[in-house]
Amino acid sequence: MVKKRILWQLFPTYLLITLTAILAVGWFSVNSLRDFYYDRTAEDLKNRAWLVEHQVLKTSPSLESDLLNKLSHELGNKTDTRITIIDLSGKVLGDSHEDPSRMNNHSDRPEFIFAMKGEFGTSIRFSNTLEERMMYIAVPLIYENSIKGVVRTSIPVTFIDHALRSIEVKIASASLLVSLLVAGISLMVSRRISRPIEKMKSAAESISKGDWSDEISVQSDSLEISALADALNQMVTQLDKRIHTITAQRNEREAVLSSMVEGVLAVDAEEKLISMNHAAAKLIGVDPKQAEGRSVQEVVRNPTLLKFVQQTLQGRENAETDLAIGNENEKYLQAHGAVLHDSLGEAVGAVIVLNDITRIRRLETVRRDFVANVSHELKTPITLIKGFVETLQQGALQNKEEAERFLQIMAKQVDRLNAIIEDLLTLSRLEQNSENSEMAFENTGLKNLLESVIRDCEWKASDNSASIHLICDEDLLAPVNPPLMSQAVINLVDNALKYSGPDKQIEIKVSKNKTEVIIEVMDHGCGIDSAHLPRLFERFYRVDEARSRKLGGTGLGLAIVKHIAQAHGGKVSAQSRLGKGSQFSIHLPIR
Repeated sequence: MVKKRILWQLFPTYLLITLTAILAVGWFSVNSLRDFYYDRTAEDLKNRAWLVEHQVLKTSPSLESDLLNKLSHELGNKTDTRITIIDLSGKVLGDSHEDPSRMNNHSDRPEFIFAMKGEFGTSIRFSNTLEERMMYIAVPLIYENSIKGVVRTSIPVTFIDHALRSIEVKIASASLLVSLLVAGISLMVSRRISRPIEKMKSAAESISKGDWSDEISVQSDSLEISALADALNQMVTQLDKRIHTITAQRNEREAVLSSMVEGVLAVDAEEKLISMNHAAAKLIGVDPKQAEGRSVQEVVRNPTLLKFVQQTLQGRENAETDLAIGNENEKYLQAHGAVLHDSLGEAVGAVIVLNDITRIRRLETVRRDFVANVSHELKTPITLIKGFVETLQQGALQNKEEAERFLQIMAKQVDRLNAIIEDLLTLSRLEQNSENSEMAFENTGLKNLLESVIRDCEWKASDNSASIHLICDEDLLAPVNPPLMSQAVINLVDNALKYSGPDKQIEIKVSKNKTEVIIEVMDHGCGIDSAHLPRLFERFYRVDEARSRKLGGTGLGLAIVKHIAQAHGGKVSAQSRLGKGSQFSIHLPIR
């Protein structure tokens, strides 16, 4: 169905009603005038007929044809009326306009039949004699209380038709003028009705686009339209308040969800995503805007999580599980699921909360590895010492040379135990000082500090025929704790000397950018496989355990470097290529 503007519904309707009324009034007026003219003409003819009847009875009561024909001519000429006198058989005795002998018998004429009954008869028809429409009035010719014949008078009705046609033209002209006037008034009234409605429509369209600024101002004499405009303004006010409330609540909810570390996703009963915060999108690796409204099977690729969502939707109680996602289980999540219910208690969906426990899992792994490693590191020297003690107890003391050798080995293992314990205590102190923010920093010239480190390491470098080269600006300062930073760099240089081999050069380079100072220690030794780089700074982690123990390392040197860097608010990094050497860096932020 084609929709039209209200203007083109009201205006044609008004115009149609007006034209119908004008046509009805015109038709009624013309017909009323026609009936009036015919009635007056019939009454006039009837009066003339009575006068003719009187003259006929006075002139020739016996109805002689010659006298009656002459009388008809005289009276017809004087009154401009056709007069016809007819006997009882229908024979024409006299006529003012035609020879009676040539006229047909009139016994079948309607007006004659009525007159013979003592009544006056009326008829309008086409006259073959005069060849025009005529009105006939017939009255009975009564003599001595008996009907002797009929007197008929008639005149043409064409003058009535001409008069009515002139009146019809005038009525049509007046109707046309009235129609034009009414059309203008109808258009004006239609516009007055439609313009406020169109204005309200435009305002409603603006509101639908989010523009609430303009109030609907409608000037109309119509109580209903004014009331409608007031109701729309009230509705706009209420909607504006509610939308602001809903928007504020939505923003608060999104702010809460966005700031949450936990991932939150909600699905409906058909397993389609209703909502997802950024944390959840990051955890499962999807775009939250593209995921919303899609099936959870299209978004989530982890079968364990999909199964958990289905179990949550099917269950009535909260669910919980641990799952691993990503390549090679790179992330560990703890999932909590709860069913969403409507006001009637029907299940309409589920909400899933995901906690990233990857760090906790890794810390647990590190803790287990640390316990195992520290047990292993302590058990080896203790086992050796215990073995030599038992050997000495069993009589080896008698052999002085063997006893001396055993005591030297035991002393070496005790020194190793002492070094491990000292390193562990150092790490513990670093962690405590870092947590309590008790560490003192001072703006220190790095070149002087590093030159002191090189002097401390020269004796070991000379044993390996190695050299240490420093690249550092004279005026480069950094807020550090000098003893700790010296220890960190000594550990790195000590490692470089151990794994570089003889006749190699160790480089210490210091650089500065906009955000940090970087201390780099580079060697040209055997290098480290890239698979080991992420775990190099873990406690007791060894790339080559046999070689590390042979060189006398405790496995805690790089861990101490990492904790010293973190105590300064910085970090450590490592780069290496097999057969090319390694580069260890300490990144210190500029305070």
